[in-house]
Amino acid sequence: MSFTTKYTNFVRYLYITMYNLSQISEMLNCPLRCNRQASANTQPQVSVLLTDSRSLTYARQTLFFALVTSRGDGHKYISSLYQKGVRAFVVSQPVDTFRNTCPEAWFLIVPDTLAALQQLAACHRQKFQLPVVGITGSNGKTIVKEWLYQLLHDVRHIVRSPRSYNSQVGVPLSVWQIEPTHDLALFEAGISQPGEMERLERIIRPTIGILTNIGTAHAAGFDSQNQKLQEKLQLFRSCDVIIYNADIPGIGDALELAGVGARSMAWTRRHKEAQINVHEVQHSADSTTVHYSILGIDGSFTIPMTDDASLENALNCLALMLYLAIEPEEIARRMSRLTPLAMRLEVVEGKRGCMLINDAYNCDLTSLEMALSFQQRRASGTMTNTLILSDILQAEMDERHRCTKLAQLCRLYNVGKLLCVGPESVRSARMMEEQLREAGLEIVFQAFGSTQELLESPELNHIQNELVLIKGARDFQFERIGEALQLRRHETILEVNLDAIVHNLNRYRSHLNPDTRLTCMVKAFGYGTGSYELAKTLQDQNVDYLAVAVADEGADLRRQGIRVPIIVMNPEMSAFRTIIENHLEPEVYSFRLMEAFMAETQAMGVTHYPVHIKIDSGMHRLGFQPHEMDQLISRLQHQDALTVRSVFSHFATADDPAQEAFVHEQKRRFDLCADRIREAFPYPILRHICNSAGIEKYAQYQMEMCRLGIGLYGFEASEVKMDLEPVAALKSTILQIKDIPATETVGYMRNGRLNRDSRIAMVPIGYADGYDRRLGNGHADMLVQGKRCPTLGNVCMDVTFIDVTDCPEAREGDEVEIFGQHLPLTELSDKLGTICYEVLSTVSTRVKRVYYKE
Repeated sequence: MSFTTKYTNFVRYLYITMYNLSQISEMLNCPLRCNRQASANTQPQVSVLLTDSRSLTYARQTLFFALVTSRGDGHKYISSLYQKGVRAFVVSQPVDTFRNTCPEAWFLIVPDTLAALQQLAACHRQKFQLPVVGITGSNGKTIVKEWLYQLLHDVRHIVRSPRSYNSQVGVPLSVWQIEPTHDLALFEAGISQPGEMERLERIIRPTIGILTNIGTAHAAGFDSQNQKLQEKLQLFRSCDVIIYNADIPGIGDALELAGVGARSMAWTRRHKEAQINVHEVQHSADSTTVHYSILGIDGSFTIPMTDDASLENALNCLALMLYLAIEPEEIARRMSRLTPLAMRLEVVEGKRGCMLINDAYNCDLTSLEMALSFQQRRASGTMTNTLILSDILQAEMDERHRCTKLAQLCRLYNVGKLLCVGPESVRSARMMEEQLREAGLEIVFQAFGSTQELLESPELNHIQNELVLIKGARDFQFERIGEALQLRRHETILEVNLDAIVHNLNRYRSHLNPDTRLTCMVKAFGYGTGSYELAKTLQDQNVDYLAVAVADEGADLRRQGIRVPIIVMNPEMSAFRTIIENHLEPEVYSFRLMEAFMAETQAMGVTHYPVHIKIDSGMHRLGFQPHEMDQLISRLQHQDALTVRSVFSHFATADDPAQEAFVHEQKRRFDLCADRIREAFPYPILRHICNSAGIEKYAQYQMEMCRLGIGLYGFEASEVKMDLEPVAALKSTILQIKDIPATETVGYMRNGRLNRDSRIAMVPIGYADGYDRRLGNGHADMLVQGKRCPTLGNVCMDVTFIDVTDCPEAREGDEVEIFGQHLPLTELSDKLGTICYEVLSTVSTRVKRVYYKE
């Protein structure tokens, strides 16, 4: 039996809804076209909607929507998806282009592919009658959704938004998941500008609404907080009931103004008129107990959290469970088992050449598939994909269904080793082995009854050169597995937010024309943040080029599976062979370098090798000077070793408002040189001169390509505000705290002089980690428990002293922020009289990098 036949039988067995293209054409009211070799009996059956070409799984059941945005055009991925087996496409451009490359393709032709995606999801939603919970607000949407899943997944067959799929694209993809077996749906809806919620409401059609905390998040696209609130309330226009905090100022008037006629299931802590009254809230060191009443019945529950945000989220969950007629005693039992969400996926270095992907905060098939997709994108080809998985306890799936689906996921995402943990895994081990064989897989499979059993087995010690995904429900405490496999170097870490990288990239892309190419700088170990994970993330975002400083950096990226073209900005003559063998593209800035590289290409039998010609337009660092153009062009015309891929220069003063005139002069000089080179050759040659500051201030000079450096890492390069997000946070812990009398001194040379009895904390970071000695003796602060604590005494090689006298809550083991979201890196660079690039790039490689996604 073929894989396609097995899969088709599998999805039918699970009642997955499938549509043929004729049905979809009717839903979208659009023409359906097939290429010359396609026929009616080959019309695909669709069960999967795809908008991101990198996330392809079930090709034959996929319908690809070629979305057109300011950052890209999905139509350019149609041919490559066709080669991978996709046969159905929704397009907004003429299909004649694909007649030869996609002979058996089917096309649904629409004016707007995003609108078509939303319309199709809305039609799918209309086929189901079930309670649908629509969740919106400024903060807490994902937590409320995930907590409701934790609270109800064993008694309800729940479909929910994957992670934070709450956008104009994410919502229709979420709603498309509804199947006949589901009896409760939980969907988030997020907006960033007026008019968006009306479109999302038509897709979700919630019967129950939950309004979470209303704060300042995502307010930039609105004239006022009131306008934002009115827009969010549009989600609830057709609801039967709405759950909200009656203590939100003006909420009653806002609901009336928005025309929301739904019944209220409101809660209050201020004894207003509401259905649920919270009488008392009791806080302990590690939990919160809530006493409430509804319809004259008293109830209480305890959650293992102490912050106000968690309390508010829990009260929204309480209201829904009461509305679903769950008894207060049962609610209390379930609330006590709530676990905080680790709202991020971490990538860290493991022992014995491994990389670890830690996603151990929930475990269901939807989130598992997303995590496997992330793992597959990071696969280098030299590592085995290993999955360590806890029991998947979903009410709607029996043992056979679960094992069948898991086997198919292992096949789709090239899992080479599967370690399952939990009593269900042991009971179904034989079934799992059968399904793996049915899927044609010969992989290592073992089942363990508990996390402790796996930890005590020799199996973890046998894991080497593997990309390990650790995916488990909270109850299984899979963080212990992560700790056992993680490479322990140092208690000081540099956290790198990969989502912030994507956000910053898109902020700069929004300043450029859609067809302008972008080179992203990952030189100097990614400005200190680490090259490989950044390069992989940027490759996923379809950047056009990466740039490194030296050939060895580029070769390392190639060995780890990076395929994007890579420019070497400082090619050394001793590394020419490395450049050519790894298909790197060198910058050429002098005749001596050019002649030497041509000699190497000839020795290796290589012709027309791509290079990038550097012009010195006024910075006078590297590059050919304008008076050398005749000689340069003549030499390039009389050889076949090199092909000029681009010609470029570098602004010296784009970040200085006082020197704007020199920016224009550099551009004038560059144009004279670049135009002459382009005119001398019959093939296209790219031009680029804008760096981060150039994109911010001189986007009119973007030409065919720009280079993005420090802006990518969260720092504006000029006075222009770009709404960037910090990428890196340097954190450590308190090793020890001592009470030192005022008569004593601290540190080398006794420079840490005290003027009072003090509490002094030792932090394991020193100048060997890149923490500059000039930051000692009170010249910088660190953050402990949200309070600034000044340095004291000299910075040592491995330890720095901080004064925590004014932070009495500080304890040994507490986290210390050296720079990050709450303590800007620019504060340190200003105190050192330098630039943030220098501080970030000098963080030592002995400081462990931890990469994460929200």
